Amino acid sequence: MPQVMEFKLPDLGEGLTEAEIVRWLVAVGDVVAIDQPVVEVETAKAMVEVPCPYGGVVTARFGEEGTELPVGAPLITVAVGAASLPQAPAAQAAEAEGAGNVPRPLIGYGEDHSRPARRRRVRPVTAAVSAPVVAAPVAPVVPVAPAAVAGPVPVISPLVRKLAKDGGVDLRALTGSGPEGLILRADVEAALAALRAPEPAPVAAAAPAVAARGERIPLKGVRGAVAEKLSRSRREIPDATCWVDADATELMAARAAMNAVGGPKISVLALLARICTAALARYPELNSTVDLAAKEIVRLPSVHLGFAAQTERGLVVPVVRDAQHRNPESLSAEFARLTELARAGKLAPADLTGGTFTLNNYGVFGVDGSTPIINHPEAAMLGVGRIIDKPWVHEGQLAVRKVVQLSLTFDHRVCDGGTAGGFLRYVADCVESPAVLLRSL
Repeated sequence: MPQVMEFKLPDLGEGLTEAEIVRWLVAVGDVVAIDQPVVEVETAKAMVEVPCPYGGVVTARFGEEGTELPVGAPLITVAVGAASLPQAPAAQAAEAEGAGNVPRPLIGYGEDHSRPARRRRVRPVTAAVSAPVVAAPVAPVVPVAPAAVAGPVPVISPLVRKLAKDGGVDLRALTGSGPEGLILRADVEAALAALRAPEPAPVAAAAPAVAARGERIPLKGVRGAVAEKLSRSRREIPDATCWVDADATELMAARAAMNAVGGPKISVLALLARICTAALARYPELNSTVDLAAKEIVRLPSVHLGFAAQTERGLVVPVVRDAQHRNPESLSAEFARLTELARAGKLAPADLTGGTFTLNNYGVFGVDGSTPIINHPEAAMLGVGRIIDKPWVHEGQLAVRKVVQLSLTFDHRVCDGGTAGGFLRYVADCVESPAVLLRSL
């Protein structure tokens, strides 16, 4: 007998608790294979196609495009079994091994051993599912007396309960059309439609009150993730900032000389990144994180360098892995690759997590200085302003030089001002005289 398997939204990456449905790739009634992508979702970090671990006929989809679902909420249900469709040989072999009753790990996500195993709810279907049943017309919503009802209102899924809450629908005022009065999604949607019925046009005097409310923009997706992470950084990290102006004339001349010999072009960001990795080798306190639970500072062995990139979706921070082992040419190539993926919205969650130190070049926006907010749970961030011509005393004479402002925001729990000042001074010395960097290469 066919079985209806419920597939829930999986954990798509570090720290992600929800995702927004961007586009359904299957419809109710479609036949899907094991590990076939069924929906495209947008998390706070990337756009992801989610594969389904079951093969069979899609019997239901939960959520319309634009709906935000929490991790663990139902995505689709699939009728699995011989009565639902002819199975491929690979699927038959998997079922013979008991794979039909055990959740398969999703491709690209791996198995999650941090949570105890639990049985997946299986609902038997009473007939072949060759023609999936679509929700039948719902009886008119009949409001009941607002008498108190003991216990929670029976609702088919948390998604329906959230839909009612967001729409201002009182579930206790509905009579469910499901078995034993179970409230279905169609019941809530009918109530919402009644609430949204056209009303008489408001009088002119009401217009100013409507305008005063202003435009409301949902704080979700990338914007919501940035807001949460920066707010957490401000709550938890006692940060401090120091800054210094540096003469970057010699650095720009060195870059021009490198690019004049041919080969891939070296970016200013790559040179600054190489200077950062050398500085972190001297001051490893700033390549660390604080474990609040253990009350320990954890110094990290590798430098996974994040860099701020502005995209149409908002600010993202791709991460260059093991930056301490890369030279300027390799860093330039990796920055270019990750920036292109970021602008196309194709960064994987793994490209956006695990950073240990961040380099923020806000000079591209035409500003000189800033006090950056640390990218939690890191311990420091170096900010770089624009490089412009300024009057500067050079070798005892007033001259026009290429000047840049550098700012370092650091977690005061991991080090004192002497360490932070030493790090920033070393960076400035390398900018002013790139030959200083040769000592550590």
